[in-house]
Amino acid sequence: MKELSKRSTVYFEPDIHQALRVKAATTHVSISEVVNEAVRIALQEGQEDLSAFEERANEPTLSYEELLKDLESHGKL
Repeated sequence: MKELSKRSTVYFEPDIHQALRVKAATTHVSISEVVNEAVRIALQEGQEDLSAFEERANEPTLSYEELLKDLESHGKL
């Protein structure tokens, strides 16, 4: 059985709302389904970013000044 949905009020800019209506109509799904999928993707990307940060947490860091010196020494600046 599908879990019951939670209701929420979201205010969209007129152009975004129109784009959502068109997307929903052309894909034969509700605006709620379009928004849910977009939020799901955004949250997934955020989780992937957090995972990448965790994986790189122990890598050495470079200050901005050190980065500039390194780029200059390699002829990139």
